[in-house]
Amino acid sequence: MSIMRRRQFLSQVAATGALVAASSKDSGAQVKTGASNRARVIADPARTVASLDRRLFGSFVEHIGRCIYGGIYEPGSKLAGPEGFRKDVLEEVRRLGVPIIRYPGGNFVSGYNWVDGVGPQRDRPRVLNRASNSLESNQFGTNEFITWCRAVGAEPLLAVNLGTGTPEKAADLVEYCNVESGTRWSDLRRQHGVEKPYNVKYWCLGNEMDGPWQLGHIPAKEYGLKAREAALQMRTVDPSIRLVVCGSSEVGMPTYLEWDRQTLEECYDDVDAISLHHYFGNGPETGGDSSKFLAANLMMDRQIDEIIAVCDMVRGRKRRKKQLWLSFDEWNVWYRRNTEADMNGQGKEAPHLVEEVYNLEDALVVGGLIISLLRHCDRVRLACLAQLVNDIAPLVTNPDGLLRQTIYYPYAWVLKYGRGNVLNLAVESESYEVPEIGRVPYIDVAGIFEPESGSTTLLILNRDIVNARELEIVWRESAPARAGECQVMTGPDLKAFNGFDTPNRVIPQTVEAPKAGARMTFQLPAHSYTMAYLQGK
Repeated sequence: MSIMRRRQFLSQVAATGALVAASSKDSGAQVKTGASNRARVIADPARTVASLDRRLFGSFVEHIGRCIYGGIYEPGSKLAGPEGFRKDVLEEVRRLGVPIIRYPGGNFVSGYNWVDGVGPQRDRPRVLNRASNSLESNQFGTNEFITWCRAVGAEPLLAVNLGTGTPEKAADLVEYCNVESGTRWSDLRRQHGVEKPYNVKYWCLGNEMDGPWQLGHIPAKEYGLKAREAALQMRTVDPSIRLVVCGSSEVGMPTYLEWDRQTLEECYDDVDAISLHHYFGNGPETGGDSSKFLAANLMMDRQIDEIIAVCDMVRGRKRRKKQLWLSFDEWNVWYRRNTEADMNGQGKEAPHLVEEVYNLEDALVVGGLIISLLRHCDRVRLACLAQLVNDIAPLVTNPDGLLRQTIYYPYAWVLKYGRGNVLNLAVESESYEVPEIGRVPYIDVAGIFEPESGSTTLLILNRDIVNARELEIVWRESAPARAGECQVMTGPDLKAFNGFDTPNRVIPQTVEAPKAGARMTFQLPAHSYTMAYLQGK
């Protein structure tokens, strides 16, 4: 089974009419209809959702296509350093400040033997990557990944194989990574030239185990028991680790929510979090309707709320004090490069697979998805934009350099300014109707307040395809002293994209911020995403 099976299976489910519906109340916005194009936000720094965990802005690299080979690792390239890492990618990711990165999969991990990827590179086997029908050289493995993470300043999030793998092998990897010395696997790591343990804290218990496309797929109850056994063995090696169990991989799955319930009934006491995945697109699911596509983050809101409800139901049934948090460890826009041909490597090494080209409207949707993650930061504490380089990614490489795709910019903004407390904003906005969703506010907003500096960052999505809109911010307390940086992403063509020949076709434009004060009015261009950094002192 492979990644192709995943898309085929979900297409069949969609054809039967399995749809997710969301309503305007799920968006976190208070929707007000009227004749005016003026929206209003009431902001009070004393009213917060939660303190922000930076792991909410993580990313993901997997052994698929050119994500690893030709993306972050390319020995022999004129752009590679002595360890084989591409210097341009390494420096870009370090500048971005990505806090945590998931590895090695993804579907790949369910057929992966981690021992193949450690030790002298000359001795590592070349094997078939059955998830994408590609040739895997194993020249990049656990040690290379963690070395690269340290070089870019990111924390590793390792996934273990609970598909074809066993709980024992998962615990062996924890021992290899986290035990100082004196055991079989820790001593092997030391033989490989790594004396000190890595102390990896965050671990995923497999990947998308609810999917029939997944190697080693088993029913929810069986998976819950396997995850529980893996958790017990892994925590015997290192009691301090944090474990994420596989939740539903798609809202369109026939087992959606029931899988989560049955899994948690078996392992609730032994895990810390449950995963969510969702890829959004402006294809069959929206009928190519950009107005509907720009409301995609409301479906993310609904998904998060539903998984929280299942977690808390199981908690109540078990009468436990512990509350699980959520790991949205795969999310992005993805709908063009998802055919069989796009996901079949045909036995080649590092083939071009799932290399999505992102346009302006994709960037606006990614901005909206970031808003949704922020307003659920009390329960979603970790999330991964999938992926980081080349394959459905904000960064693309060729032999001569690096390209920033349109979705890079909203991600870069929140990485730069996403520190502090997420505000619980009251939003009033005119709305429009979208089938299968309901009333959708034209304006969506998230705010992040930094208590130490008194500064606030606002992220604002205008979903109105045609009209510019005004947004008034009313500050109850601690109004900004002065407006700092203000940038906007917009343009005349929603389908415009960047390429190596036109890298600056869709990039943020600096605009004049409104005068600071207790009331501030922003002019929002049609179909736009705005970042405003407002200084408090």
